[in-house]
Amino acid sequence: MRMDNNSNNYAPQGSDVLRSSSKIFDHHDREFDYLRLAVNERCNLRCIYCMPEEGVQLLNKDQYLSKLEIKRIISLFTQMGISKIRFTGGEPLLRKDISELIRYAKNECKIEQVHLTTNGIILNKYLDQLSRAGLSGINISLDSLRPERFKKITRRDKLQQVLDNIILVQDSVIPSLKINVVFMRGFNDDELLDFVEFTKTNHLTVRFIELMPFDAHQIWKTGKFYKSEDILNDLKHKVQGLHPITGSSTEHYIFQVDGYLGKIAIIPSYSRNLCINCNRIRITADGSLRNCLYSKEEKSLRDLIRKGALDQELKEMVRDSFLTKHKDGWEAQRVKGNNRESMTQIGG
Repeated sequence: MRMDNNSNNYAPQGSDVLRSSSKIFDHHDREFDYLRLAVNERCNLRCIYCMPEEGVQLLNKDQYLSKLEIKRIISLFTQMGISKIRFTGGEPLLRKDISELIRYAKNECKIEQVHLTTNGIILNKYLDQLSRAGLSGINISLDSLRPERFKKITRRDKLQQVLDNIILVQDSVIPSLKINVVFMRGFNDDELLDFVEFTKTNHLTVRFIELMPFDAHQIWKTGKFYKSEDILNDLKHKVQGLHPITGSSTEHYIFQVDGYLGKIAIIPSYSRNLCINCNRIRITADGSLRNCLYSKEEKSLRDLIRKGALDQELKEMVRDSFLTKHKDGWEAQRVKGNNRESMTQIGG
């Protein structure tokens, strides 16, 4: 493998990214093959459960992973057996090299599934590039179908742009489209049937997601949490013709209404019913490795890379990190320490 101690001169070659047998496991016999890679913390929205309107402490430019550092990390985890990568933020489309990074993951590293999570505001500007790069799927964050409520949640009046771009994605060659809805009691839970109806004529999956406790704005403490089991019960009682279908390990509950084109899913991200099958690796925009969303423990891949570490050293650090992974998010959360304040800092 070609290596220069100056990481800015490093560019993995096609022969470098062949998979090896060095897969990542923990002591609970879970295999980790899904990389969630945050490429920035910046965002063009200010959702009330995610970021305050002002005073957000963002990284300095030199604290972010460079393009070549990101490519090296993708190459490294490809060698360690990942089969899926998701680019997150912040808003990943605010990073100008995002299409190149997607192309590298898909075409150079031959990663089977390459996905992107976005708020959809400026998606129309990049959709052709993303399609040509080989993007496998897009998740769009959309918490309300009502203009005034959308504006209240995001602090921006951009709903129509998102809806227009949802149509554009369906008309593109990108095969998968999912809508992420953070569901909150007394806030947007009265739109349950509206979102179900949204799946009638749209080829997409609407995913109701539990509110997460990473909230610098403290909406978490206002009693708006809507438990996944309650969402499930409300769906069963209010929607006729609802039947379960097979979904991914992430989509703990997934349904389709008879005659509808799209699907409905529920993600118990706070209830943590998914931990037993966890396969996720998280890397923050400043290059810190997290073995669990709820863990306070981080190890900096960026710092090691900038010190000239060889790939074998990086791999050992990754394996060591996952060998100390807790059984579930509840156990990880009980460990004392400071966690990041916002999902933009962790990677959405």
